[in-house]
Amino acid sequence: MALRTILLACCIVLAPPAIAATPTVKAGVEAWQKGDHAGAVAIWRNLAEKGDSDAAFNLGQAYRLGRGVSADSAQAKKWFEAAANKGHVDAQVSLGLLLFDSGDRGRAMNWLQRAAEKGEPRALLVVGTALFNGDGLKQDPTLGYAYVSRAAAQGLAPAKSTLADMDKILTVDERKKGVAIALQMTKAPVPPLAMSKAPSKAASPPKKSVTAKPVAPAAAKSVPAAKPPPPVAIAKAKAEATARGVWRVQLGAFSTRGAAENLFRKLSGNTALAGRQAYYVPVGKVTRLQAGPFESRATASAVCATLAPQPCFAVEAR
Repeated sequence: MALRTILLACCIVLAPPAIAATPTVKAGVEAWQKGDHAGAVAIWRNLAEKGDSDAAFNLGQAYRLGRGVSADSAQAKKWFEAAANKGHVDAQVSLGLLLFDSGDRGRAMNWLQRAAEKGEPRALLVVGTALFNGDGLKQDPTLGYAYVSRAAAQGLAPAKSTLADMDKILTVDERKKGVAIALQMTKAPVPPLAMSKAPSKAASPPKKSVTAKPVAPAAAKSVPAAKPPPPVAIAKAKAEATARGVWRVQLGAFSTRGAAENLFRKLSGNTALAGRQAYYVPVGKVTRLQAGPFESRATASAVCATLAPQPCFAVEAR
């Protein structure tokens, strides 16, 4: 009996201590859903620093939204890029959209094209619109139509609207060719796109142009997307606007000026546009509706948030 007791004691002493399980990305998502944003960030940061691409993407989203950490675009880009370099498609789209919004269109198109090559609809829409207009990429309306067609075929509402605008501009033969290219793109890798050279100030606008519809940034899995700013933030943004501003909000592109004027009459009652002027900018066969001026991109973007679901984005007056 004594010997058995000694043997059991030895076994107890020699048993390895239990090892605490490392929290997973899913655990971070669950913490986020419960409102524990700081706890979620702590979990994701630990995993992201060890190379987990999903964690890096979610950490980037936290910095983009300013939840659990202070909003920090530079940190959001850093973590999105860490995930994007590992082939994380949502991170590639989010990084591309952030870079595009900050004016770094060369790098933006690089990441968006990578995601578009994998058939990501938001990336297909942005790249396709840029190709159609020759905005940062060598102009190719037919290829642009092919990209947007693929996005629309996946049910992306802004892509369907953009495609309808393109249908008014391209001929039937051009559209048929675009659809054929879209079908071929699903079977073979997409070749690298040529970046356009920066146009001179004297350069004439492209003959054919459409307005890109807003594309929501990719949301982290089970992490809610950003909400429009609260009324206080909107009021502050409006107060910052001055008549000397060089920024406007673009509200659409139309085949006739009358259609643009009708839309502005409907939107002019919105307090966000109180005191703002309408600009009707002819570009080829379409008329772009813009309103302003605003002091900064941030101010214009804040006003756009109040106009949802109306398509709207900030543009610099030229």
